[in-house]
Amino acid sequence: MALERYVGPGCLVEFMQGNQAQVAWVLEESSGRLRVYTLTHREEKMAMARVLPWMGPRYDGPRDRSAISEILASHQAKREAAAKAIAPLELWELAQGEVREESAEWFAGLVGEKPDVDAVAGMGRALLGCKTHFKFHAPKFEVYAAETVERRLTEAAAAEEREKVVVAGQAFFKELWHGWATGDRKKGAALAAKLDPEAAAKLAAMLRRLMADADDQESAVLWAMLRKGLPDHPLQAYILATQWGIVPPHYNYHLDQADYAAGDDWHAPYAAEIEARRAGLAALSREPEPIPFVSIDSPTTRDIDDAFFAETRPDGTIRLALALADPALDWDFGGPLDTAVAHRASSLYLPEGVSHMLPECLGTDLYSLRAGEVRPSLVMEWDFSPEGEIVGFAMRKTFVRVAENTTYAVVEAALDRGDAAPHLQLGWRVASWLRAKRLERGAVIIERPEPEISLSGYPDDVKIEMSVCPAYPKAQLLVSELMILGNAAAADYAVSHGAAMLFRTQDARLPPEVRGIHSDPPAIQRAVRELPPTLTEPDPRPHATLAAPAYAPVTSPLRRYADLINLAQLEALLRTGAPRWSRGELEARLPLLSSRIEAVGRVQRFRPRYWKLAFLQRHCKERTFEGVVVDVAGGFISLSLPDFQIYVRATRDTLGDTIYTGQRYALRLGRIDPLTNELRVFGAEEIPASLPDEQLFGEG
Repeated sequence: MALERYVGPGCLVEFMQGNQAQVAWVLEESSGRLRVYTLTHREEKMAMARVLPWMGPRYDGPRDRSAISEILASHQAKREAAAKAIAPLELWELAQGEVREESAEWFAGLVGEKPDVDAVAGMGRALLGCKTHFKFHAPKFEVYAAETVERRLTEAAAAEEREKVVVAGQAFFKELWHGWATGDRKKGAALAAKLDPEAAAKLAAMLRRLMADADDQESAVLWAMLRKGLPDHPLQAYILATQWGIVPPHYNYHLDQADYAAGDDWHAPYAAEIEARRAGLAALSREPEPIPFVSIDSPTTRDIDDAFFAETRPDGTIRLALALADPALDWDFGGPLDTAVAHRASSLYLPEGVSHMLPECLGTDLYSLRAGEVRPSLVMEWDFSPEGEIVGFAMRKTFVRVAENTTYAVVEAALDRGDAAPHLQLGWRVASWLRAKRLERGAVIIERPEPEISLSGYPDDVKIEMSVCPAYPKAQLLVSELMILGNAAAADYAVSHGAAMLFRTQDARLPPEVRGIHSDPPAIQRAVRELPPTLTEPDPRPHATLAAPAYAPVTSPLRRYADLINLAQLEALLRTGAPRWSRGELEARLPLLSSRIEAVGRVQRFRPRYWKLAFLQRHCKERTFEGVVVDVAGGFISLSLPDFQIYVRATRDTLGDTIYTGQRYALRLGRIDPLTNELRVFGAEEIPASLPDEQLFGEG
């Protein structure tokens, strides 16, 4: 039975349907159009272009439908058997590199001397099914090159795996989502136990990637298929992962987005380098200077990076010394540990715990200015006249032994009683001078109570408590002004020596009404609205808010990588007379460093807000919250919640007819969603000035 070259009645043809070759009997041919009878006992019309290039045999004479069906079934069986007997990969091995493309008849000749039409059709079917190695370009089959085959095999395997995961995951994700929507948080593990382990691992990995990056391209195709039928939600991957139990309740996905490892386990791969830092510092250590420095921090602070001492000399001048922790002394910039620390960019201080920039064995131990321990330090020393003018400045690399680690509360109480140690009283007096002079130069100082967020039972059964952080105005003024003084001095020193630094700049002329101290919410809002953003630059420019001609942060080298770089610049200037890095080298580092600072900074901003909203969500049905109008422009009114340091907007209809800046309301809040950052005002009642807050709000 030879192949036919022309189609007519009684001829068998094949065509593709449902990705399979189908055999049919030609009943009629007219001008390139065929009417055929198929194995499914149906008549169909089709264009000649659909016919595959192996036609025949042809049967003469009339046949009824029963006879035609028998003939079709007979040839169908022969062709299926022929296709199964063919090893297309062996044929590809024979043909690859020898021919670029050939017909099914040619390939059939490789396995039989005189192949009949059924053998050729069987060959065609086999080659059509081997899409990774052959491509059908009618009337011939292209033989793929080896590299193309490898790529297509990889793609085919990926597609097969994707299909497997989609089949397993679509129903699973719908069940998880339904459980979350109905408040059933306990079905995730049971549902997951029914999944194929390999598919479950792929689904879990995909959700983790999407929590870190909602636009992850590796997951885009699979995610689009899996989430069909689910409503849109900006944090859908996070919700599914939480419902599944891949991550615990209240999981901090902001850390994933910032690629920041929480806790202290991250530094394990750098154990050898950490030991090298210990050995290097031990070799450089020497007798400390006999200055009884004292540090002032919160009671939980372990990474102590500054301490001070002040005394009055016999001539009435005041000596003020500021000691800064000095991890730069033997730091291997550019090494693996440094690269990891630079990626962390800064420490994170979150309600659920602290994650230090440096390994804790370094940042809270080896370099921390712990009382009684010899530590490397950069010491800045000023001379002040009795009137508070700076009359001298010096800086040196040295070692110190801090005499005392004390707290804001202890210092504040001693200053209030009037029995504080002389160095504390003198330090506070100098800090008061410094603040007064900054205000004269046009500084902007924002004073607002920061809420303290306390968690218990985290993460499974978390309880949130909110309170206003205790205020220690004198002690905090003492520390903050000395830090500003030190950072401004670092900038001045670098500028005088022609060295680049990572300067913090805010080169703007502030309106007179913005300058000064602001403590009430409307004034704070007006001031903040006028303040331009600060920049990090290698060139010195003024910092308007601080009223500093130049400002280079250096006082927190254990907590901020930019400070560590600036400290290293000063170290090099003192040691060699030249900076460690040129302006161009610092500028080249800025894009990556700035992006890391911004990414980690988002975690520090957004995570406390999450807990504030979670607290409001739990208590909004039982109490109201104080809101102060800070902006009446536009269609919505902006209010500050001063106890929480967050803002909310309300419609004019909600607040009443007469609305003015500074107006106080008892707000009824609702539709609070910590995940999507949603917070709505449902009702408001103006607070009479004479009504005590506790009568209106109840216990906080």
